[in-house]
Amino acid sequence: MNQAPVPPAADVPAVSDETKVAIEDLELQLGFLWRRARSLNHALTRSVHPDLEPAAYGLLSILMNRGGMRLTELAKFIGVGKPSVSRQITFLEGLGMVSKVSDPTDGRAQLIELTPTGMDKMRAVHTSRQEAFHSLLSHWDTAELTTLATLIAKLNGDSQEGPN
Repeated sequence: MNQAPVPPAADVPAVSDETKVAIEDLELQLGFLWRRARSLNHALTRSVHPDLEPAAYGLLSILMNRGGMRLTELAKFIGVGKPSVSRQITFLEGLGMVSKVSDPTDGRAQLIELTPTGMDKMRAVHTSRQEAFHSLLSHWDTAELTTLATLIAKLNGDSQEGPN
Protein backbone atom coordinates (compact mmCIF):
# COMPACT_ATOMS: atom_id res chain seq x y z
CA MET A 1 0.00 0.00 0.00
CA ASN A 2 1.54 3.29 -1.11
CA GLN A 3 1.17 6.30 1.09
CA ALA A 4 1.21 9.83 -0.21
CA PRO A 5 4.45 11.64 0.60
CA VAL A 6 4.29 13.94 3.57
CA PRO A 7 4.53 17.55 2.38
CA PRO A 8 7.35 19.58 3.94
CA ALA A 9 6.42 21.83 6.82
CA ALA A 10 5.56 25.36 5.76
CA ASP A 11 8.53 26.89 7.60
CA VAL A 12 11.13 24.43 6.27
CA PRO A 13 12.67 25.53 2.97
CA ALA A 14 12.84 22.99 0.16
CA VAL A 15 16.32 21.49 -0.26
CA SER A 16 17.99 19.39 -2.92
CA ASP A 17 18.28 15.62 -2.58
CA GLU A 18 22.02 16.06 -2.13
CA THR A 19 21.44 18.46 0.77
CA LYS A 20 18.91 16.06 2.33
CA VAL A 21 21.48 13.25 2.25
CA ALA A 22 24.13 15.54 3.75
CA ILE A 23 21.75 16.61 6.55
CA GLU A 24 20.82 12.99 7.28
CA ASP A 25 24.51 12.02 7.44
CA LEU A 26 25.22 14.95 9.76
CA GLU A 27 22.28 13.96 11.98
CA LEU A 28 23.64 10.41 12.20
CA GLN A 29 27.15 11.61 13.05
CA LEU A 30 25.87 14.10 15.63
CA GLY A 31 23.83 11.31 17.21
CA PHE A 32 27.00 9.25 17.63
CA LEU A 33 28.83 12.26 19.03
CA TRP A 34 26.05 13.09 21.49
CA ARG A 35 25.89 9.50 22.77
CA ARG A 36 29.65 9.46 23.27
CA ALA A 37 29.53 12.88 24.93
CA ARG A 38 26.76 11.68 27.25
CA SER A 39 28.85 8.64 28.18
CA LEU A 40 31.89 10.85 28.83
CA ASN A 41 29.75 13.22 30.87
CA HIS A 42 28.54 10.34 33.07
CA ALA A 43 32.15 9.19 33.60
CA LEU A 44 33.26 12.73 34.48
CA THR A 45 30.31 13.11 36.81
CA ARG A 46 31.19 9.88 38.65
CA SER A 47 34.82 11.01 38.93
CA VAL A 48 33.66 14.00 40.98
CA HIS A 49 31.49 11.83 43.24
CA PRO A 50 29.94 8.39 42.67
CA ASP A 51 26.44 9.59 43.64
CA LEU A 52 26.52 12.75 41.54
CA GLU A 53 23.99 13.15 38.73
CA PRO A 54 24.99 14.66 35.37
CA ALA A 55 22.67 17.63 35.96
CA ALA A 56 24.52 18.45 39.17
CA TYR A 57 27.86 18.16 37.36
CA GLY A 58 26.56 20.70 34.87
CA LEU A 59 25.77 23.11 37.70
CA LEU A 60 29.27 22.67 39.11
CA SER A 61 30.75 23.34 35.70
CA ILE A 62 28.74 26.55 35.31
CA LEU A 63 29.77 27.75 38.77
CA MET A 64 33.41 26.97 38.01
CA ASN A 65 33.33 28.92 34.76
CA ARG A 66 31.05 31.82 35.71
CA GLY A 67 31.56 32.18 39.45
CA GLY A 68 28.92 32.50 42.14
CA MET A 69 25.32 32.93 41.05
CA ARG A 70 21.94 33.28 42.65
CA LEU A 71 19.72 30.21 42.46
CA THR A 72 17.27 31.98 40.17
CA GLU A 73 20.10 33.04 37.81
CA LEU A 74 21.47 29.51 37.74
CA ALA A 75 18.05 28.04 36.96
CA LYS A 76 17.47 30.60 34.21
CA PHE A 77 20.96 30.03 32.79
CA ILE A 78 20.33 26.31 32.26
CA GLY A 79 16.66 26.70 31.40
CA VAL A 80 15.07 24.62 34.14
CA GLY A 81 12.82 25.38 37.06
CA LYS A 82 14.10 26.74 40.34
CA PRO A 83 12.88 23.68 42.35
CA SER A 84 15.00 21.31 40.21
CA VAL A 85 18.11 23.41 40.71
CA SER A 86 17.35 23.84 44.40
CA ARG A 87 17.28 20.05 44.92
CA GLN A 88 20.60 19.65 43.12
CA ILE A 89 22.19 22.48 45.11
CA THR A 90 21.00 20.95 48.40
CA PHE A 91 22.61 17.66 47.36
CA LEU A 92 25.84 19.42 46.33
CA GLU A 93 25.91 21.29 49.65
CA GLY A 94 25.64 17.96 51.44
CA LEU A 95 28.69 16.73 49.52
CA GLY A 96 30.61 19.86 50.47
CA MET A 97 30.92 20.93 46.82
CA VAL A 98 29.00 24.24 47.02
CA SER A 99 28.06 26.73 49.68
CA LYS A 100 25.68 29.64 49.94
CA VAL A 101 27.13 33.03 50.80
CA SER A 102 25.59 36.47 51.14
CA ASP A 103 25.35 38.38 47.91
CA PRO A 104 27.55 41.45 48.33
CA THR A 105 25.18 43.51 46.16
CA ASP A 106 22.05 42.47 48.09
CA GLY A 107 22.43 41.23 51.66
CA ARG A 108 19.00 39.57 51.52
CA ALA A 109 20.05 37.28 48.65
CA GLN A 110 22.50 34.40 48.53
CA LEU A 111 25.05 33.38 45.95
CA ILE A 112 25.87 29.74 45.31
CA GLU A 113 29.54 29.14 44.78
CA LEU A 114 31.99 26.30 44.70
CA THR A 115 33.74 25.45 47.93
CA PRO A 116 37.52 24.96 47.83
CA THR A 117 36.87 21.20 47.69
CA GLY A 118 34.40 21.67 44.84
CA MET A 119 36.84 23.87 42.95
CA ASP A 120 39.70 21.39 43.42
CA LYS A 121 37.60 18.48 42.13
CA MET A 122 36.27 20.45 39.18
CA ARG A 123 39.76 21.66 38.22
CA ALA A 124 41.01 18.07 38.30
CA VAL A 125 38.12 16.94 36.07
CA HIS A 126 38.67 19.90 33.73
CA THR A 127 42.36 19.04 33.43
CA SER A 128 41.53 15.38 32.66
CA ARG A 129 39.00 16.46 30.07
CA GLN A 130 41.48 18.80 28.42
CA GLU A 131 44.08 16.03 28.31
CA ALA A 132 41.54 13.68 26.70
CA PHE A 133 40.68 16.27 24.04
CA HIS A 134 44.35 16.93 23.32
CA SER A 135 45.01 13.21 23.01
CA LEU A 136 42.03 12.74 20.71
CA LEU A 137 42.69 15.73 18.48
CA SER A 138 46.45 16.30 18.54
CA HIS A 139 46.89 14.75 15.08
CA TRP A 140 44.34 17.11 13.50
CA ASP A 141 45.52 20.05 11.46
CA THR A 142 45.03 23.45 13.11
CA ALA A 143 42.87 24.59 10.19
CA GLU A 144 40.60 21.54 10.64
CA LEU A 145 40.22 22.26 14.36
CA THR A 146 39.44 25.91 13.66
CA THR A 147 36.90 24.99 11.00
CA LEU A 148 35.22 22.43 13.27
CA ALA A 149 35.05 24.92 16.16
CA THR A 150 33.59 27.58 13.86
CA LEU A 151 30.97 25.22 12.46
CA ILE A 152 29.97 23.92 15.90
CA ALA A 153 29.65 27.52 17.12
CA LYS A 154 27.41 28.24 14.13
CA LEU A 155 25.30 25.15 14.89
CA ASN A 156 25.05 26.17 18.56
CA GLY A 157 23.99 29.68 17.55
CA ASP A 158 21.39 28.37 15.12
CA SER A 159 19.99 25.97 17.72
CA GLN A 160 19.58 28.83 20.20
CA GLU A 161 17.76 30.96 17.66
CA GLY A 162 15.59 28.14 16.36
CA PRO A 163 14.68 27.56 12.72
CA ASN A 164 14.50 30.60 10.46
